[in-house]
Amino acid sequence: MQEGLVAIADTRITAGTNTTVKKKIYITQQDNTSLFIMTSGLRSIRDKAIHYFQELLDDGAVYDKLFKAANAFGEQIKRVADEDRDSLEKAGLKFNLNTIIGGQLKEDKEHKMFLLYPEGNWVELDESTPYVIIGNSGQGKAILNRVLNNTTPMRYALKAGFLSFDSTRVSSNDVEFPIDVVLYKKDSFSLIEYRYEKKELEHISELWAEKLKAALDDIPDDWMERAFDKAVTTQ
Repeated sequence: MQEGLVAIADTRITAGTNTTVKKKIYITQQDNTSLFIMTSGLRSIRDKAIHYFQELLDDGAVYDKLFKAANAFGEQIKRVADEDRDSLEKAGLKFNLNTIIGGQLKEDKEHKMFLLYPEGNWVELDESTPYVIIGNSGQGKAILNRVLNNTTPMRYALKAGFLSFDSTRVSSNDVEFPIDVVLYKKDSFSLIEYRYEKKELEHISELWAEKLKAALDDIPDDWMERAFDKAVTTQ
């Protein structure tokens, strides 16, 4: 979006019948360097790739454009694949890490966002793609498709993003509070991070459900009469 970036991630990790809470957004922020990495897929792949990337930064690696950081993280994904793919597949697990990298680095004229695939390659998300979802997404996409575009204000995008998350949450057992939100305003070089607990937003979830029911009640019924009249005449 023109104003900036809004990132939302749940924190539920499911392993068999066990669930835990783990952060899914990694942030690095220095002078003229604001970068976040979001992942979906096997936690072991994610943690290893993140550690390798952090090691590059600790050893002095500097990236002045976001695509260069995306390249570097993609190389770490490939490194983990070389090390772990065979053993994972032998155990019946899929190498399935999907990644979103967003932010703005020193030589970027504006904020950017990239989608990385499990193979380590990436595509840049431009103004024709106002949002992208990795992970469980089916129930929430319809909301975003209807209301988001490149000029949507960040506040409106966060509201829509939460409602999209909530629609997925009530339909799935692998998405749940708390949720982490990261905000980045164009040219600010400052990432804002906040974690929402369930108690903070459950009243919004309830209000959303009430408004959906009210909106359905407001839809006219006359267009249904011909179908129901036909049903009566065929009995």
